[in-house]
Amino acid sequence: IVALLILLPFILYVIIRVKYSSKGPILYRQQRVGRNGVPFDILKFRSMYQDAEQSGPQLSHDDDDRITPWGMVMRIWRLDEIPQFINVLKGDMSVVGPRPHMLSYTEDYSKKIDKYNFIFRHHVKPGITGLAQIKGYRGEIKNDEDIINRVKFDNFYIENWSILLDLKIIIQTTLNIFKGQDKAY
Repeated sequence: IVALLILLPFILYVIIRVKYSSKGPILYRQQRVGRNGVPFDILKFRSMYQDAEQSGPQLSHDDDDRITPWGMVMRIWRLDEIPQFINVLKGDMSVVGPRPHMLSYTEDYSKKIDKYNFIFRHHVKPGITGLAQIKGYRGEIKNDEDIINRVKFDNFYIENWSILLDLKIIIQTTLNIFKGQDKAY
C-alpha cells in the first residue's frame, strides 16, 4: 500500500501516457505460474500495441516491433510492472521472489532442467524482482544456460532467504533501474 501511495503520481502519469500512446486497455493481464504451480493473472501496464499477441503470448526481444515507443520507455524504467503491487496485495505475488513464467514457457523450461530444481522455485510466491534479475537473468531466454542460471539463482534465493537478502535485492533493483540494465525490453 505504501509503495502504491508513493508511486501514485507516477501511476497517474503512466496511465495517461499508455492511454494516449496507442489504442487498447491500460492494463495487460497474462496468466503466469504462481506458488505451487497455481496459475494467476499478472498485471502490467500495456506496453505493446493492442493486437500484438494475436498468435499467442511470446517473450519480447530486442528490437521487438510489437512494443510501443512509450512501452519501451516503461520497460527500461520498469514502470510497466507497477501494477504487480496489486498482485502483491491480492496475495498472488511477493515483492521479491522468482519471476513468474508464462504457462507455456514453464512447460518448455521444465523439460530442460532437472525437475526437482525447476519445481522447487514454485514453492514460494513469485516476485516483482528477484536475485536472478539483479544478476542479469531477466527478460528474454536466448539459450538453455540462461534458464539454468535463472533457476539456480532462484533456488539459491529460496534456500538462503532473509530480510537482509530481500533488502539487498530491492536496493540493487532500484540501482539497476537508474543505471540501466541489459535485456530491458
